[in-house]
Amino acid sequence: MGVTPPTPAAESSAETFVASRWTQGNFLFPTCLVVSPQRVSRVKSRWFGSNDESIAISKIASVHISTGVLWAEIRIESTGGTDPITSYGHRKEDAQRIRDLIERYQAQGHG
Repeated sequence: MGVTPPTPAAESSAETFVASRWTQGNFLFPTCLVVSPQRVSRVKSRWFGSNDESIAISKIASVHISTGVLWAEIRIESTGGTDPITSYGHRKEDAQRIRDLIERYQAQGHG
């Protein structure tokens, strides 16, 4: 009734990246970044429910990666001037993979 389920093709092409439990704010409920051809979502579970924020791939202005000794912080900014999506505690390789996926999906959208 008014809700269209996501297509299996869209679900299968999404990749999920989970932050380490050993980093800031991720001990009980680690943050997940889900990257699909349509959007990037940050999902943070809570005791009751979850907090989900997303930015459409076409609205992403920039991706910043700040690396430390073990972990990386990733910040995804939108063209609309809304608050960026920020996630701490991802492996450096995962942060680079997230950036590469976003750039690839943006190039496919403009091609």
